[in-house]
Amino acid sequence: MAGPEGDRLLYVNMTDQTTSYEPFPEEWKLLGGRGLSAKILTRDCDPTCDPLGPENVLVMAPGVLSGTTAPTSGRISIGGKSPLTGGIKEANAGGNPGQHLMKLGIRAIVVKGQPADAEARYGLRIDEGEVSIVDASEYKGMWNYACCDKLLANEKKTASVISIGPAGELKLSGASVACTDQDKERRPARHAARGGLGAVMGSKGLKWVLVDPGKAKTRQPADSKAFTAKTKKYSKDYLDGPQMFKHGTSSVVPLANMLNTFVYKNRTEGQSPDVETLDGARIVESFETRGGGMHNCMTGCIVSCSNIVHDADGNYKTSALEFETLTLLGASCAIKTFDEVAELDRLCDEVGLDTIETGAAIAILMDSGGMDWGDSDAAIQLLKEIAEGTDRGKMIGNGAVATGKGTGHKRVPHGRGQAIPAWDPRPLKATGVTYAAGPMGADHTAGLVVNPGLTEGELAQASQECQLVNMVCDSSGFCQFISPTLDDIRAYYSALYGVEVSRDEIADQGWECLQDEWNFNAKAGWKDEDNQLSDPLVNEGIGPDNAMKFDVPLEVINASKKRFPIREELFTAKASG
Repeated sequence: MAGPEGDRLLYVNMTDQTTSYEPFPEEWKLLGGRGLSAKILTRDCDPTCDPLGPENVLVMAPGVLSGTTAPTSGRISIGGKSPLTGGIKEANAGGNPGQHLMKLGIRAIVVKGQPADAEARYGLRIDEGEVSIVDASEYKGMWNYACCDKLLANEKKTASVISIGPAGELKLSGASVACTDQDKERRPARHAARGGLGAVMGSKGLKWVLVDPGKAKTRQPADSKAFTAKTKKYSKDYLDGPQMFKHGTSSVVPLANMLNTFVYKNRTEGQSPDVETLDGARIVESFETRGGGMHNCMTGCIVSCSNIVHDADGNYKTSALEFETLTLLGASCAIKTFDEVAELDRLCDEVGLDTIETGAAIAILMDSGGMDWGDSDAAIQLLKEIAEGTDRGKMIGNGAVATGKGTGHKRVPHGRGQAIPAWDPRPLKATGVTYAAGPMGADHTAGLVVNPGLTEGELAQASQECQLVNMVCDSSGFCQFISPTLDDIRAYYSALYGVEVSRDEIADQGWECLQDEWNFNAKAGWKDEDNQLSDPLVNEGIGPDNAMKFDVPLEVINASKKRFPIREELFTAKASG
């Protein structure tokens, strides 16, 4: 294959503070992001290791198309063994670090070991000329925004940052990894949030990674004419289309409420009485009087799904306030307004927390009687406690299951130890199959099927096909919101390397990567007989007459792990998450 040359893997040993490059394997050229992370972890990480021990491996892998001119293709995957699920985990984020790494020909950063001094903090600096591990003790305990402001104050405008907040440093299982966006402020508002990978980064003593590509050029395809033609048509088709996320994911609140998946009071109901004040339309209306607006989190994005939310005084508050956050930190906690949720979202970004896991944990605390429903002031104080490392803060920061154990409360909606996302598996049963049997645990980005009308016989295949398409999408670097198909991705790969990538090849790649993850989890101790969601989702109903339950038989759930015959529809199905 032709195309970009000189690609490499950057290995970082935190035990002895050394770095080294290895050539990127030729046979992995079509692997990036989640797929590459799975391949590296399968090869380099013992599935039985302690997720917070030195044997775990942290992978930061841009997508195959990151750093090219393909639109909205700069996402980065963070991978490792999850302290929440005990299995393999990938979480991805926007912002510019993925593009910057790929411009430098770095297909992945592979972090191993951990320093002898658990209190030590280090930074990793990467630029065109060198890589160095530096003392970062002055950043210890800093919140993400202050950390990035201080770090970037004297850096070139071309630099970007990957960082963790106090939650990651405290090794809390709900901790996220932050990436800076492409705006001049370079805010750490793009989070690889799910699975507690911020805790894994914290266990390595790594506070931040600074990437400066300098004058490194955009990656050049082997067939530039075909690549450019595909980009022009793909961009035009998207911009001429419905642009579902023109106002961000917050715009789906009314639809979710109608489908009984705008969940209320720890999922005891599927609809919120506060849907009107939490609707993303209110955020859009606020732009006119407060400022803010829609923007693109990464260079080259044409979707611009990210809202910049200002407070009532016109001051920047957060970006972006997503549907998942409005649901988990809002409706599920009976918190009534987007302004209150915006405050909580900003604190999660600052402290470095997954808003899904944290919102679910707070809702469980409220459900147990440990906090009043809808008390946003108390929730704000609680998030500050997480940064301070109080016992109660650590309980919430360790997620939903930990909070259930700490409070003795039994209503804990989760899959494989990970809190259920906003999209509820009771009305959306194919999505529930993804949560139950997919290698990511309860993660909607791994295989979201928004179709409540499927028959039981259709659930497994619908979940599997969506999982496969999303796997390839997350490996490519494309954002799921630009909705690429397998045909789109293989056309780009063909032009990038100057060799035709067949339908069979792209489908097999996705399936092989899923198998890599399932095999990792099996070695970590996952068993197929445990592929089920927690009791509240199985036994408690929502919707009309409380009839909606996740009552999918185990044999149907597990059928999603046995490959179905490849259908024509697989190649034209759009990634969704």
